[in-house]
Amino acid sequence: MKEKKYPLFKRILQTLFLFFSLAGIGIRAQAADAGGRVLFISSYSYGWDTVQIQIEGIQEGLGPDVVLDFEFMDTKRVDDETSLQMFHDGLKYRLEHVDAYDVVILGDDAALKFAMDYQEELFDGIPLVFEGVNDEGLAAEADANEMITGVIEKLSVEKNIELGLAINPNAKRVVAILDDTITGEAERKRFYSYADMFPQLKFEEINTSALSTTRLRQAIRGVDKDSILIYVVMTEDASGKQYTNHESVKLLSEVSRVPVLRMVEGGIGEGLMGGNVVSMRESGKIAAKTALDIIGGADIAEMSVIMDSPNIYFIDLAVLDKYDLQLPELPEAPEVLNERPSFIQRYKEVLVPGVILLTALLCVIVGVVVDNFRRRKLMQQLEDSQKLIETASQHDFLTGIGNRSKFMSDLTELIRTQVPCTVAMMDIDDFKHINDTMGHKAGDEALQQVAARLKEMESQILTPYRYAGDEFILILRSAQGKIVEKTAYQCRQVFAKPFILNKNKTKICGSIGIASYPKDTTDLEELIIFADAAMYQVKKNGKNDFAFYQQKEEEA
Repeated sequence: MKEKKYPLFKRILQTLFLFFSLAGIGIRAQAADAGGRVLFISSYSYGWDTVQIQIEGIQEGLGPDVVLDFEFMDTKRVDDETSLQMFHDGLKYRLEHVDAYDVVILGDDAALKFAMDYQEELFDGIPLVFEGVNDEGLAAEADANEMITGVIEKLSVEKNIELGLAINPNAKRVVAILDDTITGEAERKRFYSYADMFPQLKFEEINTSALSTTRLRQAIRGVDKDSILIYVVMTEDASGKQYTNHESVKLLSEVSRVPVLRMVEGGIGEGLMGGNVVSMRESGKIAAKTALDIIGGADIAEMSVIMDSPNIYFIDLAVLDKYDLQLPELPEAPEVLNERPSFIQRYKEVLVPGVILLTALLCVIVGVVVDNFRRRKLMQQLEDSQKLIETASQHDFLTGIGNRSKFMSDLTELIRTQVPCTVAMMDIDDFKHINDTMGHKAGDEALQQVAARLKEMESQILTPYRYAGDEFILILRSAQGKIVEKTAYQCRQVFAKPFILNKNKTKICGSIGIASYPKDTTDLEELIIFADAAMYQVKKNGKNDFAFYQQKEEEA
């Protein structure tokens, strides 16, 4: 355990928080409702497949009740001072304009170093939890900080060389695919540090940063069958080409004449044989669990960095078959991909006649129950028809979205159960002019396209309906100011792009009025009337905008 002390001001903040909690005063109510707010900062981009695996692990670990936001440094593509400064400035601006985060999760080395460099400026008082970090020196430095903890990523060179020898006992050398990035330099040192442990092997590397695209392919192709080939990192070559992990895996699986081992999850199952890998999913889950513990009140100062990297064996049997190799004995059971054909698949030609005979016998049995099946089918068709009729009665035939009846039913239920909500009344400006000048067909197209754009906005908390004529209405299952305002801007964006009427681009505008329950009224009818009044206020003021209902409008 770390022996660290909180500063005096932090103890004061904790006391104040406890006081207000006991007094029933909602501190950061939105975050409490959501179960906490967590920001994940990745060293790379979302397109990097290991990042996607990390995020899946974090989401699984946090669960649905925690708000999870993302920021990406994208250092795999651009890693210089200008890019870092731009990321710093953008993140600083966003942190100043959003609700504070309870925990920040940092993915990989660059994100941890960034957070440590700017901890006082950007993350003062915010617990930091890292994962995917393979620089043990940096992790140790972070461990000395009372506001930082996490789990390291330790690529197991030793276990992967042992796996390579189990598959190919006659190997004479081991070749690592590396580049000159920060990750590549760190892993290069680690790789060569194991040379004394395996004196029977010659340690070599393919430095992708020093080879042109053509020479890189030749170097990979030139690794002979007396070699163990380990893919560590390949993000660039000397020709200036940048590689995503998927592109690297594709190149290796196409060109290599020997099976390729891998020390992280990404790419296994896409042509690489596998290996003893760091589970990015488990790393994400561990970081998420730590974040949840902190949100729940655990003291981060008492949480030491987890130095036991979450590594497991992955083996792709299809790759073993490709090179006519057998699955070796491993110290622990591996996760197996692309398992070999089952007994039935291998002997299906012998089994087919027997299956035919069995099928004939089953047909006799089926004939006995077919009448009962038909009855059940008729009953199911009747139930489906009833559901279809019910659905049709609640949806607008022209636009396909919910109709006025459906809207009234949904809003009535929300108010009955006292769920805070907001109604947005939307009217197409000068709709009569469209019908008069372009025809009713164009008017129908306008209604259908507006409905389609509203349908794209639909979410768990936002539902659009056609109210009447050229009027649409939306229910937002929230009355929180920021969410309502964001939704209002989204509604206005419905009219931002031109519409296609009679095969011609046409500008259409709309006026939107907004009222909230219970802020503006607790009465259902008044809520609709107030939203309608706010909408007409927009029309009086020049149209093509939105407005929130204000009491003075009603009094005027």
